[in-house]
This record gives sequence, C-alpha cells and structure tokens, in this order.
Amino acid sequence: MPSEHALLSASSSHKWLHCPPSARLEAEKPDQTSEYAREGSLAHSICELKLQKTFIEKGMTTRQFNTRMNKLKKDPLYKPEMENNTEEYLDHIKQIAYSFQTPPMVVAEKRVDYSKWAPEGFGTSDCILIGGAELHVVDYKNGKGVMVSAYDNPQMKLYALGAYDAYGFLFPIHKVVLHIVQPNLNNISSFELSLEELLAWGEKIKPIAQLAYEGKGDFCQGEWCDKCFCKLNATCRKRMEDNMEVMKDATEEDTGKPKLPAEISTEEIGAILKRAMFLENWVKKLKKFALDTLVAGKEIPGWKIIEGRSNRVIKDKDAAVKAILDAEYEEAVIYKPREMVALGELEKLLGKKDFEKYVGPYVEKPQGAPTLVPEDDRRPAMKIRPSAEEAFGGKNKYNNTEVQ
Repeated sequence: MPSEHALLSASSSHKWLHCPPSARLEAEKPDQTSEYAREGSLAHSICELKLQKTFIEKGMTTRQFNTRMNKLKKDPLYKPEMENNTEEYLDHIKQIAYSFQTPPMVVAEKRVDYSKWAPEGFGTSDCILIGGAELHVVDYKNGKGVMVSAYDNPQMKLYALGAYDAYGFLFPIHKVVLHIVQPNLNNISSFELSLEELLAWGEKIKPIAQLAYEGKGDFCQGEWCDKCFCKLNATCRKRMEDNMEVMKDATEEDTGKPKLPAEISTEEIGAILKRAMFLENWVKKLKKFALDTLVAGKEIPGWKIIEGRSNRVIKDKDAAVKAILDAEYEEAVIYKPREMVALGELEKLLGKKDFEKYVGPYVEKPQGAPTLVPEDDRRPAMKIRPSAEEAFGGKNKYNNTEVQ
C-alpha cells in the first residue's frame, strides 16, 4: 500500500485547517513512527487483500489468496484479532455494495488527488464505491485510543473530493456518504452530504489550505494538537503562551500566590476550564519531551533523570513452579482461579455474530461514569439517575422507614 504523504495530507487536515502554519513546521521535523502505526499498516494490507479477492481480482483463487494472507500473517506484528477486525470492515463494504441495484465500481487503496482544493494535495483512500448517483468513501481505523467519527470528517471529505475529481465525469454523482469502520472500539459511523455541500466545503477551505501551504496564518491550540499527533505538541510556543497565560491570570504577579478571594465562583470555574482544557495534555507532552531529551544524553536545565521504581519478576517461571511443587505446596497456591476473558477479547475471539448470538443476551451496559466536556460537545448531556431516596421522596411509604 502507498506510504508517500503530501504536505497537506488528508489524515492531518483536522490539524492544518485549524492551525495552518503547523503544516510547514512539521515538515521540517523527522517522521515519527510507532509499533501501533506499523500494526495499522499491516491491518490495512489485510483489508486490501480481502477487498481484492471479493470485488476486484475475481480470478484470484483460494490458494493464491491463502498464500498472500499467510505471508502477511508471518509479520511479527500480526495478531489473530486482525482477522475478525478486517472481516468486519469487509462486511460493512459488502452491505454498501449489495445495497445498489447493480454492482457498483469498487476500488481499494486508491490514491486520490484533491489539489484543486489544497495545493499539491493527495492521499490514499482505503475504499471507494460508486454506483448510480452515489459515492461512498470508507476508511478503516485500527486505533484503540481515540474514537474517530465520520461526522463532518475533513479527512474523509478530502478523499471524497479526490474521488469525485477522478470519477465524476463517469458517474452522475449527487449523494456522498462517508464511513468510518473502527473495530477495536466497536465503532462504525456514517455521514451523508450532497455533492453540492461537499463542493461548497471544498471552496471554503481553499484559502485556508493556501495559507497552510505557504506556512502562513495563525497558530491555534486545540484538540487537534494531541489527537492528530502534532510533532510540535510539546514545544509549540503558541501552546506555551496560551497555557502560561491561564496560570498568569490565576496568580498574583509579584508573589506568584493564588489570587484572592480564596473561593472562586462557578462562573469563574467555567471560564477557567474553557481556557485551561488543553493545559494538562500540554504538560504531559512537555514532560515526555524532556524525558526523551535527557534519555538521549542531552540536557534540560534544572532537570535530571533517576531510576524509577521497578517490580520483581520471575526470570524462569517453569523452574520456580517446579521448586514450589517439589516443596509439596499445592498448585492452588501458585495459580489464579480460572476466570472469563474480558468482553472485548471474547468478542474478537468469537466474532461479532457468534458473540451476539451466544453472549449478547447476558450482556448489559451500565451507565458510564460522569465525564466533564464543554457544552458545545456533540454528545448528549448525561441524565443523572435519581437515587432511591430522591425517587421516593426520602421515605419508604410501605414501612415508614428511611431509605438507606
């Protein structure tokens, strides 16, 4: 699968659309990779192979498919869960394809060019389906940390623009549907918009994309700093200025002590949280940058590294077990009681269909813990369930006793 990246890549568009000059600055930094990214690339290769077998290379024999699949499975990063995850992706694309009256055109890992809207812009779309007046763009996400939504997703819209530019002259496209399949978080989402809305958005971002390409515009701190893995998320001066300004407003300039009065109002709390919502993440990134710098043998004035706490490990478990049993201790002393694997792991082992069939009737999802977010967050506000005391007025009318 292609690995070349554009300066204004679709995958980083959420970042450069909000913070245009970051694109040029990041281009000066070395590329960063991780085991998670390599795992994602392997999963994408499996997705591509399955799409080719199902829709594209109709002449591919089972033997040829298995040979290519076994080669991918020999990768040290391969995990058995990738089989079910990629099947879920394939199933979703099958559902889309079979919803057409006639078989749609299906392409996998297609390089699309959206340079009409973002200078030198291009990217690789995981899957594109076009039939009749509909264009579907599907993206596989292997991540387990950040849930990605198809709703108004700029990466997907750039892919859709590129797909329209490539195939619009062949198909009378009127409807565009964006899909995200993220099996590791049980997340499948779709977002529909008209071709006119997509093209209007493309025109709207043109001046921003031009600023980003030229390295101009204003720096802006936001969720994109961390969620989009900005290479400057620790050392960005704009982040420092924004976050230190919050600290400055909360302390006396001459003494550095908290400002009076000692107790702040709920209005002040709301305003401070809005301004300080990225402070914690920035400090974490700052600490990691400083630690990595010191570990690399460089200096951070005023700081040093020490050896942290470590836990004891048994270097030869088989020998240790034998020694314990030879001393006539029972096995129950050594081993944990048998317990069921976690639900997520069980679902991956059984597959979604069998999990729902055999385990689904016995699964319930309790109310999640309250989580603080800004009021403009798209998720609905949590409804606090009343306690028994609140629900029944504090007394049990059947026995006239206080509810405990």
